[in-house]
Amino acid sequence: MRLVVVSAGLSVPSSTRLLADRLAAATAGGTAARVEVVELRDLAVEIAHNLTNGFPGRALGSALDAVTAADGLIVVTPVFSASYSGLFKSFFDVLDKDALAGKPVLIAATGGSSRHSLVLEHAMRPLFAHLRAVVVPTAVYAASEDWGAEGLAERIDRAAGELAALMRGLAAAAGAATGAAGAGTDTTGTVPAPAGTVPVQGGTTPVHGVPARVASGGGFEVVPFEQQLAALRP
Repeated sequence: MRLVVVSAGLSVPSSTRLLADRLAAATAGGTAARVEVVELRDLAVEIAHNLTNGFPGRALGSALDAVTAADGLIVVTPVFSASYSGLFKSFFDVLDKDALAGKPVLIAATGGSSRHSLVLEHAMRPLFAHLRAVVVPTAVYAASEDWGAEGLAERIDRAAGELAALMRGLAAAAGAATGAAGAGTDTTGTVPAPAGTVPVQGGTTPVHGVPARVASGGGFEVVPFEQQLAALRP
């Protein structure tokens, strides 16, 4: 699996990058995923050029491809003016609108005061909901006083565990779907329903992008939530 970390920190060293690294290490430990870090600071000029001419440079193009191909995503931004940074938002503005559909995402932020922690729920979560990502329940905010204090490590572990579990579930669902497609018919005697349908007694009802299987006896089989999420991914 491939875990991509997007860090929008500007300074060196950066507390934003530090939080990103700790989240990545905790998540990779639960998935054995290969970690790739995208530093937006290094892409600022190419992002600005892409916004004005519509074409990504080589480094930005590689970063956009990495995010699109990721099995899981960790995004971390510093707080500027009670919201995510302009550089952070600009990167996701140039990303393809369907790139994050169905993708597991862990959101996190850093700031000088705990008063800005609501940026996670008022700004970041709505942004990734709009992009149709699957945002894990636990978001992580680290204020200056949180480093070395109780609670931050536990929040990191909880959020990373949620992301790792979702990544494993989607990977397993994708593998099962591939195996079923190769076999044609599963061992229970069910056959795949037409694409874009869900089963009802005596037939199927169209629902875009959700897989379903109809039993040969006229009943139906419930599709696991992980498989439904996997079907949403491009």
